[in-house]
Order: sequence, then C-alpha cells, then structure tokens
Amino acid sequence: MILELAREGLTVSAIARQTGLDRKTVRRYIAQGLEPPRYTPRPPKPTVGGPYEAYLRQRVIAVPGLSARRLLREIQALGYPGGYTAVKDYLRTVRPAAAKGYEQRFETPPGHQAQVDFAHFKTSFTDEPGVERVVWLFSLVLGHSRMLWARFVARQDLATVLRCHIAAFEALGGVPARILYDRMKTAVLGEAAGDDGTDGGIAYNARLLDLATHYGFLPKACKPYRAKTKGKVERPFRYIRQDFFLGRTFRNLDDLNGQLRQWLDQVANVRRHATTQRIVVEHFAEERPHLKPVPAIPYATVLSLERRITKDGMVSVGGNLYSVPDSTRRRAVEVQLTADQVQILEEGRRIAVHPVLEGRGRRHLIAGHRVLPPPVNSTTPRQSVPQAPPPRRPGEIVTPRDLAIYDAIGRHLAQSDAPREATP
Repeated sequence: MILELAREGLTVSAIARQTGLDRKTVRRYIAQGLEPPRYTPRPPKPTVGGPYEAYLRQRVIAVPGLSARRLLREIQALGYPGGYTAVKDYLRTVRPAAAKGYEQRFETPPGHQAQVDFAHFKTSFTDEPGVERVVWLFSLVLGHSRMLWARFVARQDLATVLRCHIAAFEALGGVPARILYDRMKTAVLGEAAGDDGTDGGIAYNARLLDLATHYGFLPKACKPYRAKTKGKVERPFRYIRQDFFLGRTFRNLDDLNGQLRQWLDQVANVRRHATTQRIVVEHFAEERPHLKPVPAIPYATVLSLERRITKDGMVSVGGNLYSVPDSTRRRAVEVQLTADQVQILEEGRRIAVHPVLEGRGRRHLIAGHRVLPPPVNSTTPRQSVPQAPPPRRPGEIVTPRDLAIYDAIGRHLAQSDAPREATP
C-alpha cells in the first residue's frame, strides 16, 4: 500500500498521515521496494540448566507444594545466576499435575430432603411511596423434584421461620425426611462442645427441634462457607429475582406474596427444569407419596415473651402493635406467641388474642378493648367483637312465656272476681 501511494505521487508525510505510520518507516519501505522484510531469530530463553534442574526436580517430587519463589531462593543460594521466569517455566514441565476436582451433582431420592434458606430483597411499595423496604424471601425446595415453595416476609425471627415451615408443609401436603439449613441463627446456634472439650456436633435452636419432632423431619446444617452444598435452594433465588421480582410493582407485602404465588403456580413450578429435564409439578406428583403425612394435631409450641404496655394501650411484638383492654392494670404483661396467634396474659390470665400481623409498623386493635369511640381521623383497624346488650332496670326485665300461660292466668282471675256462695 505504501508503494502504491508513492507511485501515485503522495509525499512521505501524506503517506504517513494516511497510514498512521511513522515517516521513517514509510521511507524505509519505499527504499527497499518489494523486498520482503528479514526477521532475525529471537535470542534463546535462559534456562535453568546444569545441576539446578536435577535439584528442582527432586524438590518438587518430594514436596509438590513448594512455590517457584522459594525454590528460586534455594538455588540462588547454590549459585544459580538466572531469574524467576526461567525457574517457573522449568517447574511447569516437571511439577506433578494436580488432580482436577470436578463438582459432583448430589441427587436425593424422593421425599428424602428439602433445602431451606433466606434471600435479601429491597423494594418500594406503592402504598408507601418513597420508602424503601427490606423484605426476606423464605424458600423451601424439594431436592428430588425441585418443587419450590416461597414467601416474602418482613423479618427472619424464629416465629416467622416456624410459621413458614408450617405453611410450606400444608401447601406441599407432606414433610420431607430431612431439611438442610444454612448457618442462620434461627436454626443453628453454633458448634456444641463435648464433655471432653472436643467437637460435640451442631447446636440447633430448641424451638426448631420441637418443630422437627412434631413433624418428624431431621434438621441438618451445611458446612460453613459451603454455599454449593445448598445449591438447589441457592440457584432459584437468582431465578426468582430475574424472572419474577425485577420490573414489577407491589402495593404492599400481601400483594407481593399474591403475585409470587401466581408466578409459582403458573411459571416456576410448571416449567421444564434444566437439570432434571422434567416438568416440576409432574415430577412432584411422583414424589409427593414419599413425603411424610402432615400431623392432624397442629403445632402449638409457645414462645413466651415479656412486654410493657405503651401509653396508648398497645403491646409491641415483632415490630407490630397489639391492643390490650382498658381494664388492664399491670404495665408488664406476658406475651405467648404461637405460629399464628399473639396471646397476651396478665398475671396468668389471658386478656387478648390477636392474629399474627405480617410486615412491620402495623397495628391491630380489638374494638372491645376501648370504651370510647375511635377518633374521627383514626385509621387503625379494629376487630369487632360481639357486645353484650346493656342490662335493663329491674322493672324492665321481661321473661318471654307461652300464650297459653297468659290464658290460664286470665281464667283464674275471672273466677276470683265471681260472687262466692254463702256457706252454711
């Protein structure tokens, strides 16, 4: 190209500008014409050579983990004049090849295992514009069929974990033999030490063990820092985030879970799974008979808490407020929290029962707890309770009777008013 431009009459500077080459390069190619360039051979790379090769070979065979830097220092002490690159290149040819570890996929028989974990999400509900909320996704995946059950919750406390387990078992219609957990605090407390100071195994939360005993499953904790052990429940989190969560709007937590249930039923659990190559819901139909039956008696373990009543007659439990009656005398009360109820006790006597509220910052007020009517601007929902009719005054009490009774009383009074015959 340079020669062609030169024959057209372009100057060296013009050719340099057009080709982006230096002017000296242009002049050189014009001067040598069509003669092909001559390349000189590269200088040979320095090698270890001599006695150092034998030394390095013996060392890496004896101790394969020694680094090239360390071996360089050793042979430099023996008089080696070369550099690091030559040592590294030589070691690459003589070091024993490390066995490459491929991941082994672990499949479980039907009904044998499920995996449970939480994932962190952030969103803004349209009912609360401008407020960013943190929600947690509880997910349970059956290891054999990959059947997925999930629910968004406002927190990861123990009551929520128990409630999600119960709801998942009810939805699946059975219980797996084992459930695999990450080291979340609501499930795993840590390592238990034996009497002799040795490792005594995993210390699980006592309430989780109660739940496991009631439903008949065995909790298992994964090894620390081994997220791939729970890959069947870890991978769906990204799938849920990308295929469901992103690009949607939600009014509140209930709407978020409603849309999630619809997506699970219509998309996630009816797809062909990439690993099993089976339709998830059809595969689950084969696994379901292998699950343990859900106990007929509901799980009713109680978590006892002590709380103080606020100035407006409310008790805070899990970030939500629950009312107590106006007649409550003590400021400190006992709260018994079950999977679906909040029971408030005063000196051992139950004074209020509320359904558990999902989310945070919500209030539940039973109308019978307040004597005065609510303020006009109050938005707190009140649960209506049947009110006893106001007592009547003593003279106003009327007992309903059959009409025959009144007819008999009338005949008796008529006979009493008739003139009596004189007796002899």
